[in-house]
Amino acid sequence: MSSGLSIDLQGSGMTSARTRERLISRLMAQGIRDTRVLDVMRQTPRHLFVDEALAHRAYEDTALPIGHSQTLSQPYSVARMTELLLADGPRRKVLEVGTGSGYQTAVLAQLVAMVHSVERIKPLQDKARERLGSLGLNNVRFRHADGLGGWPGEGGYDGIIGTAAALGVPSTLTDLLAVGGCLILPVGAGQQQSLVRVRRTAEGLQQEVIEPAHFVPMLGGVIH
Repeated sequence: MSSGLSIDLQGSGMTSARTRERLISRLMAQGIRDTRVLDVMRQTPRHLFVDEALAHRAYEDTALPIGHSQTLSQPYSVARMTELLLADGPRRKVLEVGTGSGYQTAVLAQLVAMVHSVERIKPLQDKARERLGSLGLNNVRFRHADGLGGWPGEGGYDGIIGTAAALGVPSTLTDLLAVGGCLILPVGAGQQQSLVRVRRTAEGLQQEVIEPAHFVPMLGGVIH
């Protein structure tokens, strides 16, 4: 697990500690209870993961555009998915499908031992790699590929998070779960999406619907 961020997080104005604390209060009011997740989101500089013109909106509880028809997920969604991932105990090795801006990646990297993050859009991945490097988060491996294919040669993940909505639960991802591991993924199309948790037990897969969700669609193929 990362020992923390190597950056001065004092900030001013819309990126100040007071502004970040208001976001944490909103997350708690919405039911986020895991203090580890709240502490990491309190100290992670979300304003660094959007263009400078949007930095003043970074601590609103809303999704923000990051280019290429992609978004930086709503803070509540990041917190909820991370909390669900950690609910059954510590996670050693986690696969993230959809690096995007790298914000969810940064949150995960401070809470688990190793993150493997796959992104299909190379310019987004390059920016994310640079951001995480500047924050001193060195327990992340990146791969430019179609995330639905997982990470060839790897498996035994005790956690997988998908940051875009799939039409169904892909067996290509559940096949990568270790016994005791879980997949957190938005599933569905348009306004008919749900956040789903799939656990792998010794007997097989257990799937449950957690709550409604709203994410960009998970697409195949790669963009250079």
